[in-house]
Formats: sequence, structure tokens, C-alpha cells
Amino acid sequence: MIRRRNPARADGLPATLHPVLRRVYAGRGIQSAEELETGLDRLLPPTLAGLEAACELLGSSLMARERIVICGDYDADGATSTALAVSTLRELGGDVDFCVPDRFRMGYGLSPELAEQAAATGARTLVTVDCGIASHAGVRAAKALAMRVIITDHHLPGPDLPDADAIVNPNCGGDPFPSKHLAGVGVMFYLLTALRVHLRGKGWFDRRPEPRLSTGLDLVALGTVADLVRLDTNNRLLVGQGLRRIRAGQARPGIQALLQVAGRVPERVYASDLGFSVGPRLNAAGRLTDMRLGIQCLLAPDLASAQALATKLEQLNLERRDLQAKMEVSASDLAVDNVSVGVSLFDPGWHEGVVGLVASRMKEKLHRPVIAFARAQQAGMLKGSARSIPGLHIRDALVAVDAGSPGLINRFGGHAMAAGLSLAESRFEEFRTIFDQVCRAAVPASALERHIETDGELNEEEFSLETAQVLEQGGPWGQGFPEPLFDGLFSIESARVVGDVHVKYRLRTGGGQGVSAIHFRGLGAMRSSGQARFVYRPVISRWRGEELEMQVQELLPA
Repeated sequence: MIRRRNPARADGLPATLHPVLRRVYAGRGIQSAEELETGLDRLLPPTLAGLEAACELLGSSLMARERIVICGDYDADGATSTALAVSTLRELGGDVDFCVPDRFRMGYGLSPELAEQAAATGARTLVTVDCGIASHAGVRAAKALAMRVIITDHHLPGPDLPDADAIVNPNCGGDPFPSKHLAGVGVMFYLLTALRVHLRGKGWFDRRPEPRLSTGLDLVALGTVADLVRLDTNNRLLVGQGLRRIRAGQARPGIQALLQVAGRVPERVYASDLGFSVGPRLNAAGRLTDMRLGIQCLLAPDLASAQALATKLEQLNLERRDLQAKMEVSASDLAVDNVSVGVSLFDPGWHEGVVGLVASRMKEKLHRPVIAFARAQQAGMLKGSARSIPGLHIRDALVAVDAGSPGLINRFGGHAMAAGLSLAESRFEEFRTIFDQVCRAAVPASALERHIETDGELNEEEFSLETAQVLEQGGPWGQGFPEPLFDGLFSIESARVVGDVHVKYRLRTGGGQGVSAIHFRGLGAMRSSGQARFVYRPVISRWRGEELEMQVQELLPA
């Protein structure tokens, strides 16, 4: 069902804005010109709780020339957070190393095994990035190994916090920071901002240059977009500034190399390129092998060394795509007769590092909360990756399962829309039943009806290359601030299959204007004649100069 956005009053928006962009902004709640300003001076000040304690500890370690180790997560947010922390702390004069958990042997977060690995580097201070808020055992192990522990994270905490020396997390209870949507890399950016002020007060820069933290905004943009956090005003500023640096040719060699292997031109990079092209290539290392490869690419000192690492990441991404395609076929077969509200899927042959992508795809297909499981390296255990729909907070659902059946889930954590968990394979069917019961009780029937939210129709004058250009430049678009989407009736003049599964259309508007359209993976919905309602994005095709093209998202009966 199509649901059109109801734009808020736009009286405060500049009259010079293109009328389509004006409607789009108003539909996302933007009501003033001030909300469209993108200067760094509009960033929220660093008021996160725990910053002062964290700066004291890091400052003391820097001044004492003690080894600092950064322990990150194995996804793109964790990789960018790690690279930002390592590169900036080194620029500040620190002796800094990093470690990342073995996804298949250690699992997510700061485990006792990872703490031992960090201690082996000679570290006196351990800093987690994008993880740690649920790592009670890992923090205890690190402190027993004579390390001070600073947790920087953005995931939702449990009822009790780890016994760390400092915790910086906007989602901890009582934290005064207004935006609760920072990615892990955003939290680290704020910590480094506060640390620079702290060191300035200590005279640390009297004999050394003071680093420009804006050089790290390319990493902040990449990690923020790839982690699918909500692009509230503050995150849009961070991402917008990072994109500006990338387009100006000021990205670090690793990001330049990743853009090259993805076939993207830096001068025309948008948030969608970071989310759908760069992020997956970086994530491929963490999904299939070791995220250290991705971090090394981001830390590469020159383009030649970055290109060699990016080429390896490209190969891993191709392997990931192949695995994912096969797993999606299997998942679709398992879900053929699905009648569950909360869907749990498991195949013994699935790859642990790819189940999150399968869960995401099946969630879109079924419009149900989905958890996809694979066998873990630990004998008899499963690891699951969950994705949810609006109307169900997936971590709260897992809390309810755990409360009703203590011991069923081994461990879990996550966000409102995504989570991870582990449990015994022998208890999968029990979990499947209970998870479905929890979802049935929590999800209103209306939430199970799939709605496609659009910005309405474009009139004949608005259906132009100019409209596509202003929309392209009007972002950054992303989670919580979605890319403009329109719907309308079109006559189909011709349709042909390209690349086996895509469909290329020639359409005509109600006013007689001809337009080209592409429906990626649209073979199953293909129509060759008549009228249909297309849900689409107007984009710029650059195969032969610049031409208007409709990028079809849905094809519905007229």
C-alpha cells in the first residue's frame, strides 16, 4: 500500500529552493533555513557524560608515553572508529596499537580473550570503540591484566554497566547529549574533540602541532552511513562535512582506493555510495576473514599500498556476494510456508558472517522481524542476526524472550532494528516458537501491512533532469532521512531484460513525455505493456552524458 508523506508547513524554508526539494524537506519535518545549514559550527557541543574521565585517562597515557590499544568491532562502524582513534591518537603523539576480535572464535565485543590479546601488546590503557557496553567479563579480565579501560559505544546498555574506568555512550541513562543516534565513529570523534581541548589546557601543543580533527570526517561519514544510524540533524552535519572532504579530493588513501575498486568518482560521491558501495567492501573483511585487513586499508599511508589492500577487499566482496545469493535462495525456500510473525531461519550450511545480510533481505521480502542463524565455531552453538520492522524493537523482544525463558539465549545485544544473539542448536525450535509468541504479542496487526511511503507524484514540469540534480545534491539522505521517492501512473511502451534479472523500461507519462526506467532485480515483477503504478527515484544516468532515468523501486497494478 502506498502512503504519501504529509509535508509540514514550509514557510520558514527559503523561497529560492526548488519546489520539489522544498516539498521533500517539508515532508521530513524540516521547517527552517537554519536546519539546512551545514557548517561545523552547528555541531552539538561535546557534552557526553564520561568525556572528562576518559580525557584524563587518555591524556595521562599520552603524557606518560604508555601504550594505548584500541579494541574495535568487526563491522564498518568498528573499522572506521578504530582507524579514526588510531590515526588521531598517533598524530597526538601517542603509542597506539589496535586489535579486533576474531568473529568466529571470540564473537562480538571485548571478550576475556581479546583483553589478553590487547595486554600482549604491552598496553596500559584499553579503549573500546563501537562495543564494550555489554562486555562485563572482558572489562574484568582487562583490569585484572593491569589495564585501565575506557568504553566508547553507542549500543543500548543493559541494566548494569561494566566496571570500566570511563564510559562514553550517549544511550546510557541520564547522558545529557541531545542526539542518541551517534554511530560508534561519531562517539569517538566527540571524544577526540574533547581530548584535544583537554590537552590544549595541559600545554601539550606548546611544542607540537595541533591536529585538525576535520581530517577524520571522511571516516565519520563512512561509518555513520554504513551503520544505518538515524541521520538526525547532527549526523547529517557530520556526514555532509565528510562527503564535502571526499568530493574535494581530501579523503584518506584507503577511502580513495575503495571508491576506485567500486567504480565511483570521488567528485560525485553521495551517502548512498558510502552505504552501498564502500561499506560492503569494507564489511566483507569482517564477514569472511579478519577486519584487520579493512582497518589496515583505512590506515594506509599512501594510495599504492591502499590500492593493494582495497583489491583484496574487492575479491572478498565478490565471494560474499556469491555466498549471499546462494543463502538467499535457501532462505526463500525455508520461508515458503511461513506463517510466523517473528521468523527464525536456520540452515546448517549457512555462513556465520553473512546471516545478517540474509536476515535483512528476508525482512524486506516478508515484512516480518527475521532472525537468520548459522552454526558457530563453538560446537553445538548457533549465532543469529536479527532485523526488525517498524513497530517492533528487536532488542526489547530478545529481552522478553530472555526474561520468559532464562538460559535459552546465551548472549544478545543490539539496537531497535538490528541485534545479534547466540544459543544452543538443540534449542533452536524452542526459541523459534517463543520468539514468534513474543512478536505476536508485541507487533500490532497494522505494522504487518507493508506500506511504501512516497513523496507523491511529480507533475509534467517537474519530471526533468533539473529535478534529479537538485534531489541528488539535496542530501545527505539515509536512515531516518530517506532519499526522495515518488509514485505515478505510466504507460509501458517497451520492456527488456538486462543482466539476467534487471528490467529496462521505456515509459510515457500522462502528459505524453517519454522517459527511461531501470528496475534492478525486477524480473519477477516485469510487465511488457499497459499501464502500471511505478514507485521510483528520479536519478541521473551518466552512461552517455547526463540523462534523466527513473530508478524503479516497486511496480504495482494501475
